[in-house]
Amino acid sequence: MNLLQLENVYKRFGDFTAVSDISFSIEKGTVYGLLGPNGAGKTTTLRMIMDIIAPDAGSITFSGDRQARDFLDQIGYLPEERGLYRKMKVQDVILFIAELKGLYKQQALTEIELWLEKMHLSEWANKRIDELSKGMAQKIQFITTVIHKPELIILDEPFSGLDPINMTLLKDLMLELRDNGSTIIFSTHVMEQVEKLCDRICLIHQGKVLLEDELRAVKQAFGKNSVEIEYLGSLEPIRDSDYIQRINDFGQYAEVKLKSPDDYRFVLQELVEKGIDVTRFELMEPTLHEIFVQSVETHGGTVQNAK
Repeated sequence: MNLLQLENVYKRFGDFTAVSDISFSIEKGTVYGLLGPNGAGKTTTLRMIMDIIAPDAGSITFSGDRQARDFLDQIGYLPEERGLYRKMKVQDVILFIAELKGLYKQQALTEIELWLEKMHLSEWANKRIDELSKGMAQKIQFITTVIHKPELIILDEPFSGLDPINMTLLKDLMLELRDNGSTIIFSTHVMEQVEKLCDRICLIHQGKVLLEDELRAVKQAFGKNSVEIEYLGSLEPIRDSDYIQRINDFGQYAEVKLKSPDDYRFVLQELVEKGIDVTRFELMEPTLHEIFVQSVETHGGTVQNAK
């Protein structure tokens, strides 16, 4: 069953169309990647979902026919621009926000203790926010986003400021929330995280949807158009091959972008004919980053950031 449905949504600001005929649906209990370069229309779309601004046309509904204003208490939102009361203690600021979201004090205190333990921050409960590192503050803001157990969690760049260990911790918590029934909209420019977390993605460019499907289907549609090669010697003899679009050579290891997915056999033949000693030759699916760049450039855009 779909938790969220957007149908033919438009939003204009004067003569500028920020969102043009966007439609997609998000199933309950999934992680949905909302991607696109700067100015693509993602933030406008999220603000319409949260009823901060209203669409000029189209509809946004929750769980069938509920309107945004009737669903706001079931949304948790982690914005890209963070904001915590810096002079308050950690436990006090989480408690304040939890009570705003409808939790009773004792219920909130129980949840705070559990979440601080999960985030390895129990000993910081009585520290002020301005005493925390950026990564710690980021984890506290994540707690304030999810503490009321919302049905829909919207995360904009949730890994910003986190080291690899805490990125893994947050990833695991996101999957735990999904497995417990929460639905997550995940916006980021870190394509590796999207590939690990998302069940389905939507790529927006210039206010329009370029592609929207299950992540696996998207990758299969683009075909296996790259090979990874481990070799001895030099790839210089095949650099001008008619079958190769680009070579990223790291010395004894290379990523080769093919002009056509079917050209891998000709490249392998050329490697053998040129006497290059190949120890591994593996046909690969395109990365989500490659799909993103190709999709945007195909529609006349340039890529600065995949957010």
